[in-house]
Formats: sequence, C-alpha cells, structure tokens
Amino acid sequence: MARTAKIAAFIAALGLAAPIATGVQTPAAAGEVKSRPTAVLELFTSQGCSSCPPADALLMELDGRPEIVALAYHVDYWDYIGWEDTFGSARYSDFQRAYAHSFGAARVYTPQLVVNGRTDVVGSRRGEVNRALASTVLELPVAIAVDGDFLSIEIEGRPSLAEASVWLVSYRQLAEVEVERGENRGRELAYSNIVTNRQVLGMWEPQTGARMRLPLEDILVDGSDGIAVLVQIEHNGLPGAILGAAALSL
Repeated sequence: MARTAKIAAFIAALGLAAPIATGVQTPAAAGEVKSRPTAVLELFTSQGCSSCPPADALLMELDGRPEIVALAYHVDYWDYIGWEDTFGSARYSDFQRAYAHSFGAARVYTPQLVVNGRTDVVGSRRGEVNRALASTVLELPVAIAVDGDFLSIEIEGRPSLAEASVWLVSYRQLAEVEVERGENRGRELAYSNIVTNRQVLGMWEPQTGARMRLPLEDILVDGSDGIAVLVQIEHNGLPGAILGAAALSL
C-alpha cells in the first residue's frame, strides 16, 4: 500500500477523518521549509499507551499545516507494561518531567501536547488542541537552509525579547510499527516526526542574534530526514516559552 493511502487508512480507522485542514496530510516534500510557523507542537507519546494513537494521528494531520512545527517525543515509562517503545528514550521522559516542573504540575501523562512551551493539553482532544492553537504566535523569525553539505541557521536580533537557547531537533518524518505486546498489542501504528535527537547549539542574544553553520552528517542520525530549530527561553534550567522556530524536510 502506498504511503499516502496507509496514512489515510490509519486516520480513518481512528475516527479522525474530519481534518482540521482540508485533506489527509502527508510528510513534507524534500527541501520544504517551514520558515514562519506560529506554533510548535511537542507531543509526548508511547507505543505502549492505548490512549496515544488518536493523538499520534492528529499530530500527523496537523503537521500538514505550514504554520505548525510538529514533534513527537517517545517516552520510556510505559515500557514496563510489556512492550519497549522502539523510539522511546529516558531523555525524552526527563524532558517531559522538566516541562511538568516548569508548569508546576505534579505528574506527567500521555498523550501530552505542549504548545509553544507555554501550555499543555491532552493531545487526542481535538477541541482543546484547536483552542490552544487559536491564539498562538512566535515572535522571532528563524531562517534555516541547506547549503551544500551544511545546515545554515540565521536568527535576527530582537532587543525586546529575553535571551534564549538555540536547540537543534532532528526527526524521522514517518514510520510504521507492529506492536506485539502491551496495550496496543496486535496493532500496526503509524508515527510522524519522531524525534531522534535534541541538542543545544548555543545561545541567542537579543542584541546580536545568532548565525550558525553545521555539517549535515553530524545532524542526520538514526534515519532522520527532518530538522527543526527552536529558540527557547529557560528558567532555572527548565524549558520555557518558545520564541521562534523553523523546520526543514530533507
């Protein structure tokens, strides 16, 4: 079955055929850049969570919108049920806990969708997601481009904003997994924009901005074919508001 047909069948089977944007969305075309998004959606999900597939499908759908950068972080704390998430990492579980501390929350959950680093909603609840997206804005333009074997990043200065960290997130645009055990046993599940690595590149200074040039071979790990750059404020080492972002498919 063709990739587009598989995605359509997956979304329809979950009862999510009525899209936010018209039509079923497919992974971005090679070279496509999301240069002025208004929202970064970070979904914390797991192959071992029976409540997560509708959120995974919704994230895939939302990724088709040019104003949205969508990222899926697979956590590992559901592995104890009997199925080890093939994309799961303790790093992403810790990242989610850091968000919880930042929000003053006592626990973490899946599927949790963090919007622009500022708020969170249940990732499978379309109405809540729509309301969270209604007023999103990212103040800071981020320019990224492939220049030969390098990734070029340019972020202008904006004195009215606070100092922030520049994060590079690599991801795999699409994958399918046959889950053999756990809550989703016997299901073939589709996933999009699966984070494969997250690393800080340096600081963005409001007065001077930032320019960076990185070799692609050091970025594209574990089957990655997408890159996002996020400019995010931190408070006492905890993630805060995202000021700007851009994404590029390869």
